[in-house]
Amino acid sequence: MTARKPPNLCKKMQDLRVEIDAIDADLIDLLVERSRYIDRAIVIKEAEGLPARITDRVEEVVNNVATRARAQGLDPVLVETIWRGLIEWSIDREAERLGA
Repeated sequence: MTARKPPNLCKKMQDLRVEIDAIDADLIDLLVERSRYIDRAIVIKEAEGLPARITDRVEEVVNNVATRARAQGLDPVLVETIWRGLIEWSIDREAERLGA
């Protein structure tokens, strides 16, 4: 991640767009990194005989990110929606290999 121009110093829409595009690129990089951990989870879950879906863990992750979002002034409903989609994608990826 690179240093950003603060939003209040962006005087034109083009300035904002440059910063938003850079943030989007960083988010993609983080999602790629997260997916590598999901791939590793598949190997570990398979070795430990764990299922793809561990409901308690799903709720723990969602609660953690919603709490963090709320603490930083971000809408926790937005974050929960995004993370539930991300988690379902991850579980589907794991289930392809592990089975339901």
